[in-house]
Amino acid sequence: MRVEKSLGTFTKTRWAILPLALAIGVSAGIVGCKKGGPEGAAGGPGMGKDGKPQETIVSVEVARVSPRPMSASFSGTAALEARNEAQVVAKTSGIAQRVLVEEGQRVSAGQLLVQLEDAQQKLRVQQSSAQVMKLSRSFERAQQLATQKMVSANDVDQLRFDLQNARAALNMAKLDLSYTRVVAPISGVVASRSIKTGNLVQISNPIFRIVDTNRLEATLNVPERNVDVIRAGLPVQLSLDAVPGQVFNGTVARVSPVVDSGSGTFRVVAAFNDSGVLQPGMFGRINIVFDQKADALAIPRSALLEDEGETAVFTVRGDKAARVSIKTGYADGEWIEVVSGLKLNDPVVTAGKAALRDGVKVQVINGGKVVAPASAPAAAAGKTP
Repeated sequence: MRVEKSLGTFTKTRWAILPLALAIGVSAGIVGCKKGGPEGAAGGPGMGKDGKPQETIVSVEVARVSPRPMSASFSGTAALEARNEAQVVAKTSGIAQRVLVEEGQRVSAGQLLVQLEDAQQKLRVQQSSAQVMKLSRSFERAQQLATQKMVSANDVDQLRFDLQNARAALNMAKLDLSYTRVVAPISGVVASRSIKTGNLVQISNPIFRIVDTNRLEATLNVPERNVDVIRAGLPVQLSLDAVPGQVFNGTVARVSPVVDSGSGTFRVVAAFNDSGVLQPGMFGRINIVFDQKADALAIPRSALLEDEGETAVFTVRGDKAARVSIKTGYADGEWIEVVSGLKLNDPVVTAGKAALRDGVKVQVINGGKVVAPASAPAAAAGKTP
């Protein structure tokens, strides 16, 4: 009986609540229709009041195509070398009695560097000189006796030959004596010294290294596509990490007439005069300027879209982005020459390119002013293929 009463009570309660639930559901549906729902046309994200999707607007910065001086150049790295360098060696053995120069000292050609022990060589010179004097007098007497038919012609000839041999021996002795004086073969700076006073010097052993720093050279291997534009006399700029902020000027001294078949390059030698700073062995960046234009149409490098093998930029036409293919020329630092595809004062997008597509609506936030890119080193310049 209790179960039946409970079921009866539950049934009555359910029928009493049902009308109230239906009323609440209908009311909620009416409210939802007025607001348009969570994704509805009147207030849903990405939708306008007219029920159409809102158009995306991308904020961009632009620069305008402008005339500027441009230069074409080839850049590379190389170490400086002295054009003249000599390893000083002894031509005879002996003890170093005096060492007259030190490292870093400038010397002239023919200057005495080391004096070797020379007592033995001097004695040989004296001995050879006495032999020459003896034979010379004997030859003179023989010639006088030959006129009186008291000496045969063969004896006179033999004395002549002996005298010539003695003179040659004297010259050899004098030459050996001169070898005890080690002199500088070229003018320059003593780069290294490997002996001290009292050391035994052996024949042909290097004892000094002298370099001529008045003219330094750097050798570049230039691709063969530049063989028709690189020539002797072109200006060269050199920058060094050891001397930041300073540029050294030089010229192209020599250009090899032969292209290496293995590497496809040819040798170019740039020369620099002594500036008091440059030293052999310094490693630097070299820039050879081979052409210049006074008023080339240029855009910042940051505007380029180099994808799919095509060079292009985004320009702004009206209020929309338009992708334009262009042909580039010289590259000078952060600037690129535009050969075709754009005109003077055309805007190109420099910031915001990643979100752009052809035809997307844009908002220019810098007013289309020419924005100069960050300055780049002169050695970064090059010719765009």
